[in-house]
Amino acid sequence: MKRLDWTALDPQARARALERPGGGEQDDLEAAVRRIFNQVRADGDGALRALTRRFDNVEIADFAVSEAEFAEAEAGLDPALRTAMRDAIGRLKAWHSAGMGKGFEVETAPGVSCGRMLRPIARVGLYVPAGSAPLPSTALMLGVPASLAGCPQVVLCTPPRADGRADPAVLVAAKLCGIGQVFKLGGAQAIAAMALGTDSVPRCDKLFGPGNRYVTAAKQFAAMMAGGPAIDMPAGPSEVLVIADAGALPEHVAADLLSQAEHGPDSQVILATDSPALLDAVGLEVRRQLAGLPRRDIAESALQHARLVLVDNLDDAFSLSNDYAPEHLILALREPRAWLEKVQSAGSVFLGDYAPEGLGDYCSGTNHVLPTNGAARAWSGVSVASFQKTISFQEVSREGLAAIGPCAVVMARAEGLEAHAQSVLRRLAGAA
Repeated sequence: MKRLDWTALDPQARARALERPGGGEQDDLEAAVRRIFNQVRADGDGALRALTRRFDNVEIADFAVSEAEFAEAEAGLDPALRTAMRDAIGRLKAWHSAGMGKGFEVETAPGVSCGRMLRPIARVGLYVPAGSAPLPSTALMLGVPASLAGCPQVVLCTPPRADGRADPAVLVAAKLCGIGQVFKLGGAQAIAAMALGTDSVPRCDKLFGPGNRYVTAAKQFAAMMAGGPAIDMPAGPSEVLVIADAGALPEHVAADLLSQAEHGPDSQVILATDSPALLDAVGLEVRRQLAGLPRRDIAESALQHARLVLVDNLDDAFSLSNDYAPEHLILALREPRAWLEKVQSAGSVFLGDYAPEGLGDYCSGTNHVLPTNGAARAWSGVSVASFQKTISFQEVSREGLAAIGPCAVVMARAEGLEAHAQSVLRRLAGAA
């Protein structure tokens, strides 16, 4: 892991220090994604089979998961895991329900009533990764808010295993959320299928879910297509930034860094602290804990992009964090809530010594589908609102028209749009 003295770096060096891995490969990435979309557009399911054979090394005759496959997954699942997923769903429902928006109506002038109504997005496509590790938790994180929003059609894609089947835990998680339309399809080709539609996979209005750089690039490509789907956010390789003071336990901080490093070789972990002793201790503790991890090789690759940053004070650490805009931000501080107002850009924040990021990934109740790669400067994590549309409406009486019509006429003529002005004036004349 690279150690940095923040005060010794000029602005350009600081920007380079916070660069995400893989940033220089964007042109090649976009070209590869474009080729995949062109193949799927031209040959539909045939292209999906060829791409699955190429990237997943498996032959798939029917992408749709059958009822028999669902039943087999349910019968073979560890009961303890099923119970844990049910418990997690309960907390997710509690948190998401508390944050749900609602419609409103207000009289903005006498005789002028304006309101907003919420409607579910009709067809949503969920992507659940299953590369080096299947993520049934992601099915819960997407399925619960989709269910609360009332989306009429929910489609889920997840990569096939070597035996051509979907991961059983992912299937059970989908069923627990009421999702019955699941396809054994992964990578950028899954995103293309849900964006374009094929004989097997329905075309979706909005796409959700995290993934690797190819999946993220595919979602962004789909959103730029004419008439293409919306997307939840750029949600690519995982990342965490820990702000810690001298009182933080090195063992905990190291475990937090490694919990994200094991996601994949392109994950990034950063520690910012004003304690040189903690920085040294965490470096040693990371090496000690790393030796016992089953996914040691993956974590080691990710640690090539890690940063251990020494700052003069915690204010500098929060400034660094807001510039970086991490997906996950852990405040390993003695009074973490007192510092919360300093956080301006982050996907999700974990306060204190007893809130490891792993709880948010699974079962605390907040959503783990979060913006990455700096997108937290402007994007938010998935919520029920992500699966809804808001539609404004207005009702105007004759008196209301008389009250605000002249205002509209003045503004329309200031913009040189006389037809706009006339649409009001003709009604005013008739109402006189």
